[in-house]
Amino acid sequence: MARTASLSGFPEWLPEERLVELHVLDTLRRVFELHGFSSIETRAVETVGQLLRKGEIDKEVYGLSRLQDEESEEAKSHKGDPHALALHFDLTVPFARYVVENAGYLAFPFRRYQIQKVWRGERPQEGRAREFTQADIDIVGDGELPFRYDVEIALVIAEALGALPIPDFLLRINNRKLAEGFYNGIGLTDTAGVLRSIDKLEKIGPAKVAELLKSELGATDEQAQAALSLASIRTEDTSFVEQVRALGVSNELLEEGLAELEQVIAAAVQRAPGRVVADLSIARGLDYYTGTVVETVLVGHEQLGSICSGGRYDALASKGNRKFPGVGLSIGVTRLVSRILSQDLAKATRSVPTAVLVALNSDDSWGAAQDVAAQLRSRGIATEVAAKAEKFGKQIKFADRRGIPFVWFTDDDGKHQVKDIRSGEQLDADPATWAPAADDLNVRVLRA
Repeated sequence: MARTASLSGFPEWLPEERLVELHVLDTLRRVFELHGFSSIETRAVETVGQLLRKGEIDKEVYGLSRLQDEESEEAKSHKGDPHALALHFDLTVPFARYVVENAGYLAFPFRRYQIQKVWRGERPQEGRAREFTQADIDIVGDGELPFRYDVEIALVIAEALGALPIPDFLLRINNRKLAEGFYNGIGLTDTAGVLRSIDKLEKIGPAKVAELLKSELGATDEQAQAALSLASIRTEDTSFVEQVRALGVSNELLEEGLAELEQVIAAAVQRAPGRVVADLSIARGLDYYTGTVVETVLVGHEQLGSICSGGRYDALASKGNRKFPGVGLSIGVTRLVSRILSQDLAKATRSVPTAVLVALNSDDSWGAAQDVAAQLRSRGIATEVAAKAEKFGKQIKFADRRGIPFVWFTDDDGKHQVKDIRSGEQLDADPATWAPAADDLNVRVLRA
């Protein structure tokens, strides 16, 4: 893995590591586009007022100001000014603004994917950076969005993650209607507060969550225990429905959430077996989620945290009386790539894109070597030309040091040969027809 970054929280990859990241990005793009998602890119900067619509995350936002304004009154009051500018900390809030501003030009349901950098002022640690890449997909409707898209988006993400060089993973899925209906059914009306407490379950444990429910929300021992009993339910099939009903709580919203989650899990059991579980401890503490909620972990690497999360939101984007409900999931690309590299889960087959180095007989042969390189490149073969006419042994060592597998030679009579410096095999070759084996044509990223 790359050296420790000189600026904490802002990772930089070495060339061979960047090839792994590019493989991840290209794979995600390919899968997203196969499912009809269009790529967009939003600006890196939003107003503070727009960003803080998501909830209490102001401590994570990087404000933006000119250095010349540092001592001005405007700069000093930056935090309290909703019109001040800041770097976006996710891609969902900018996307909501994008939909509202461009609604007249979009065809709904609008299927979008977006792969960009985001910034958060968090304490850097493994899996958490201050600058990192996310890959989001969302489907947004105009006025309404059929629930079937909740099912589809979970299956798309399962397919995309399954195509990456990562260990097994689990999409842990719950439904906010199910949870909120249950809490209302047991008399806990501050459902957002209960969700925020339950969201801390894995960090602080059930005993401390129970204390939070009682001390901060006024829950009784029985109510706290009921909420924890719901959160303890986890099944790989639709049997969670019976387990929830066995808790004896009756509520209309609860039944609606149960039916929705049952649809998602039933489809996943058929189309992505072993990769999805109903996990009723998943809360997603952010207030804008209204239905399906998802968090994803790597099996055996659970301490890394969620690598993909999101859910259904019915009111994140609106324009007057016009609402744009949506469902979306976000993959933490940098978190995934960091784990792939630190654990040697996958490696690039070589450290550079170049497949061939064209050697020089003499400095006067540089033009002819460029002609050979142009022929090879015209057929999609990545090629470099040596800079100096050193001894062939030195030119071969240069190629080896760079990770280039083939060296091309042309003698004074115009005869061409290509050498595989890994095996030592050297053969006659024609620049108009020769090609490396398919495995050597492009860099590949292989699981360890």
